[in-house]
Amino acid sequence: MSNLPVLAQTPSLVVKQQKEMLEVFTGFESKNRYLVQLPDGQPAFYAAEVGQGAGAFFARSFLKNSRPFTMQLLDPHGTMSLSLRRPWTWFFSELHVTDGQGQAVGSLHQKFKFFGRLFEVTDTTGQVVAEIQGPMFRPWTFKVIVGGHEVGQISKKWSGLLKEAFTDADTFGVQFAPAMPPNHRALILAATFLIDFLYFEDNN
Repeated sequence: MSNLPVLAQTPSLVVKQQKEMLEVFTGFESKNRYLVQLPDGQPAFYAAEVGQGAGAFFARSFLKNSRPFTMQLLDPHGTMSLSLRRPWTWFFSELHVTDGQGQAVGSLHQKFKFFGRLFEVTDTTGQVVAEIQGPMFRPWTFKVIVGGHEVGQISKKWSGLLKEAFTDADTFGVQFAPAMPPNHRALILAATFLIDFLYFEDNN
């Protein structure tokens, strides 16, 4: 993951969804776009859902958070850093992550869990390297667990009454333990976008 040194160095990231005014006032779902920032506010990545044509438009408008999608993350110089692909599934979602050279990084798999939300984080061999757990009574918090210990967290930050009332634009904080490998950090960052699609896309 030499093309993602920023992930190896930063303790946290802020992920901000960017909304177009057309979507705010009409309700038509445009392509999701995000700004990923370092703790000092500097941009780390620009993320955007890709896909053209009528099929992609109707999938966004009518399938909404059930739609398959591909998202690309570019660094501030416009170089591809990560590609995220969510295939169509009947029930539980998956997200497959590759780097800028098209090499597999790992994947995320939504699992059934009573009274909570659960994702397995797997490496390129399919081995589970972490779990992401969302407690039922803390609906905006997702803990990254390795060996029974919390090593990171994804949390949705409330963005203000008017913004929450008129748009589903969301802001997330992503935290990493110092020893977390860069490829695992990339998967946790990717999980943030899937969590937004699944749980906050249609909150209005």
